[in-house]
Amino acid sequence: MAQSQGIPSAVVENTFSEKIYCANCSNCKLVRTPVGNGQYQLRVRCSAGMWKKKLGEEKIYKYFTVARRAQDECPAYEPMGDPREFLKELKKTLPIKDEIYPG
Repeated sequence: MAQSQGIPSAVVENTFSEKIYCANCSNCKLVRTPVGNGQYQLRVRCSAGMWKKKLGEEKIYKYFTVARRAQDECPAYEPMGDPREFLKELKKTLPIKDEIYPG
């Protein structure tokens, strides 16, 4: 790729190849989803409303999979820090499967 607006081509390519990880965004919120008997499961949602299903309703993801949710671009992205370090620590602390918590 040729230089674009005085920026070296390696920088331009790197900028476009990096993904935005939703878990590193301040709009990514942890919510409790009831499962009955006063128990709940943890889920994540986008408080900016950027996660939508095909029919337009809000998409909510399982808590233990949030570190994999990524997009090429997002107009509502508000990073909370260095994504590599944040995701590294997050992956260490996330549960490996869905868990049910007492209410």
